[in-house]
Amino acid sequence: MSDSPQPYRVLARKYRPRNFSELIGQDAMVQTLGNAIRRGRLAHAFLMTGVRGVGKTSTARLIAKALNCVGPDGQGGPTIDPCGQCEPCKAIAEGRHIDVVEMDAASHTGVDDVREIIEAVRYAAVSARYKIYIIDEVHMLSKNAFNALLKTLEEPPAHVKFLFATTEVNKVPVTVLSRCQRFDLRRIPAEMLAAHFTHVVDAEGVAAEADALALIAQAAEGSARDGLSILDQAIAHAEMGEGAPVVTAAQVREMLGLSDRGAVRRLLGLLLEGDTGALLGAVRDQYALGVEPLALMRGLLELVHAVTLQKAGRDISSPGQSAEEQEALRNWAAQIGFAPLHRLWQLLLKGHDEIASAAFPIETCEMALLRVMHAATMPDPGEIARLLRDGPASGAQMPASGTPSAPASEQPSASLPATFEQMIAALEDGGRHMIAGQIRDCVRLVSYAPQSIEMQLVPPLGREFAKTLESALHQVTRARWQVRISDGPAAPTLLEQDERRRADERAEILETPVVKAAMAAFPHAELSDELEQWSAER
Repeated sequence: MSDSPQPYRVLARKYRPRNFSELIGQDAMVQTLGNAIRRGRLAHAFLMTGVRGVGKTSTARLIAKALNCVGPDGQGGPTIDPCGQCEPCKAIAEGRHIDVVEMDAASHTGVDDVREIIEAVRYAAVSARYKIYIIDEVHMLSKNAFNALLKTLEEPPAHVKFLFATTEVNKVPVTVLSRCQRFDLRRIPAEMLAAHFTHVVDAEGVAAEADALALIAQAAEGSARDGLSILDQAIAHAEMGEGAPVVTAAQVREMLGLSDRGAVRRLLGLLLEGDTGALLGAVRDQYALGVEPLALMRGLLELVHAVTLQKAGRDISSPGQSAEEQEALRNWAAQIGFAPLHRLWQLLLKGHDEIASAAFPIETCEMALLRVMHAATMPDPGEIARLLRDGPASGAQMPASGTPSAPASEQPSASLPATFEQMIAALEDGGRHMIAGQIRDCVRLVSYAPQSIEMQLVPPLGREFAKTLESALHQVTRARWQVRISDGPAAPTLLEQDERRRADERAEILETPVVKAAMAAFPHAELSDELEQWSAER
């Protein structure tokens, strides 16, 4: 008669760490515990805190094994590397050791439950070195239960150890915290989770795309248990390949209701360009594909955050990023100032919170994005303060009190910069030094008139710079501008003109008789910058 098949165990239970080497992302805690065990400096109570699924209860069980392990020969002592073969290790791993008591404080909250523990700690362990009490979600104990536990917790018998776990350490009384050695278990980095999931799918005989595992790791938000649960669902959702399921990134996005990065980048580009019709169409297209409005807004927030980090000089490149994504981040970081990025973040974050509680999520998402788009031309607080202190820039007239302001397009051109160079100076006077520098270095002028500019762009500037310049000019001059990108004949950039002028001056200096004679006498001599400057001043 054949053996009956073993019941299926979910991945979150099957791949619980069996020793400290399998506990991922908590190296500092493992090192501290190892040193304490080797030096015989063991606390009588430990408190593990952290978000869900980072290994609090698993760590408590591993500590119980480490303290009670006797080794394969039965002669060993406490160790950070429990053997897993002796009877105490096996019994603790299977949850049947009589001296290791686990209690869920969520269902045993009263003082009577704690009183049972207080009565039992007086008796020595039956077969183990230490009698251990593991209390999960300890913050759920009542105030009276905590008070009843305090004396025993402060002076327990030498054969007793308390191991507490909680997700809300702020709800644990300070009097209890002060009697415990505390370990804060950290969120597990997404890269480490993805590597762990790679080992899991290999062990399960499942094929999975690297991007799919990266998406699952990001969705887990630092929780190994949540990630394994999502991976379990993804394997069930996957189509069968040649004898084994194949987990793809597209299937994971569909399962989790996520938008792909390319779609989010296109959406942010439309948002910055101010193309209302295309923006609303793109949002509806993503919604039709099953992308949740909240996930869409979260993707935009993550992208704006990445652009801000890129602008701050932080290297955020990763193997999962495409070349297109890295180029887009660099271009946006070069074109958008910190103030607009912070404003964009705040507006998107407000929209995210509104969608989370909205009765009509997709409509709320559309309205939030339209608000972001139309707020792009609003002056920041610094600009408002400047206007109140100095008046409008470039001679623009402030409307009289109680009189509606005239449309910016109706302002006389005489009050606006008459030349391209004056426009750059106006931007600098208005505090837009970065944009002014980008214009000097990367803009080739085709034509200029007040409120109308036609130009070519030099990398790294992209077409989005036109909207950025329109917004900056509107804030500085209080007039509406039209900036167009053209492929027609254009003048060199101001930087190129300056370099050409310096090259011509250098060539002219080298052709003078004195310099030619000096260069002939000293063939390896070079023309210094000081001589060029002196000659130019002459």
